[in-house]
Amino acid sequence: MGEKQQSGPGEVKYFRLSEIEEKNSFKSTWIIINNQVYDVTKFLEEHPGGEEVLREQAGGDATESFEDVGHSTDAREMAADMIIGELHPDDQHLLAKPAEPLVTTLHQEPSSWWNWLVPLLAAGLVTLVYRMCAAESQ
Repeated sequence: MGEKQQSGPGEVKYFRLSEIEEKNSFKSTWIIINNQVYDVTKFLEEHPGGEEVLREQAGGDATESFEDVGHSTDAREMAADMIIGELHPDDQHLLAKPAEPLVTTLHQEPSSWWNWLVPLLAAGLVTLVYRMCAAESQ
């Protein structure tokens, strides 16, 4: 199954991405969060967000989804009890997402007079309505 490697006093069990992907079934559900491998099979029915949330992430990287939800300290401690190993270092690059460019330089339309006229007309209309309402209240 997974490779073992000594790491000081304890052992770290490494799993290949292909092994983790194979665990995407109703009998077993493994996910990856921050390169840690979690067996969440027994937690499926207890998960507050429902088991389908975990099943959607089964066999793959759930880091972004896990972090986006903003799990509590208690939830993180519970999750730590489900760690069964780590993603093999040779497979970690497979999860790395390419960096998004800071500036998009594809197609940019030139500025037209509509970009200025529409807001100007809207501001004029708001001013006119305000003055009419103010005049009626006096």
